Amino acid sequence: MTKPLSHAKIALRRSSERGYAEHGGWLKSFHTFSFASYYDPRFQNFGSLRVLNEDRVAARNGFPTHPHRDAEIFSYILNGELTHRDSMIKKGSEGAQGKEFYRMKRGDVQFTTGGTGIAHSEQNESSKPVHFLQIWALPWKHGLKPQYHTMTFSEETKRKAFVPILSPLAAGPEATPAQEAAAIPKIPDTIPIHADFVMGAGIIAPNSTFKWNVGAGEVISSKKKRNVYIHLPMTKNGLMKIKLDSREDAILEEGDGAFITGVNAGDTLSVESIGDVEAEVIVLDSD
Repeated sequence: MTKPLSHAKIALRRSSERGYAEHGGWLKSFHTFSFASYYDPRFQNFGSLRVLNEDRVAARNGFPTHPHRDAEIFSYILNGELTHRDSMIKKGSEGAQGKEFYRMKRGDVQFTTGGTGIAHSEQNESSKPVHFLQIWALPWKHGLKPQYHTMTFSEETKRKAFVPILSPLAAGPEATPAQEAAAIPKIPDTIPIHADFVMGAGIIAPNSTFKWNVGAGEVISSKKKRNVYIHLPMTKNGLMKIKLDSREDAILEEGDGAFITGVNAGDTLSVESIGDVEAEVIVLDSD
């Protein structure tokens, strides 16, 4: 049994305390951090983590072509379908799924390096709503070359243990153009991110416990005082519930999150599913 981390501090971010916005009847969005019209000086970022929005987009609606720069942006699809299009791709002339075009479904993660500037659209072209997490991280340097990555992560694997989704670009902040193009991550079969940042996801059966290895071992640079954010999305009509670090005062319900500080690389954080249904848990671990 994993011992509680006596040096860890856990501060809860209740779902009801998040920012909330509705746009034109097509978008419902909860904001963990200050974003767009929602501002709270207490919640600007957490380490490299800058944005965590839980979005629902109505059928036949979405985000029209818009620019990004100098941010690492990724979407984690929970339910439904979301279509990514590069600014040069027109509907009806997409070709095969790839970096410039991708129709994302549950299990897919789509990643964008904004860098010097990129424009894309993200539309729900299906007949049903889409529910996803939109997450931004602050890159370790500005002026990077824009690019996209998309990967699929299986339900079966997530039910066994936390699955790494993102890990730092292996070549680091001083990567050459060739190393940037190769896009090799520190952890195999993950998406490379330009930050000292690891993302994981797991689906935990009731009365079961998964363990998160802070910093994912030796893959990160900043070993001390990591910033770990745990999020429990709203996907099971309020039936999911988890307990962190075996603490009775660290129980999360759907939509809740937790800021975990004072932890170091190599610490083991336990996440126990104590609800009536399996719990899908997102871990965002940054410097």
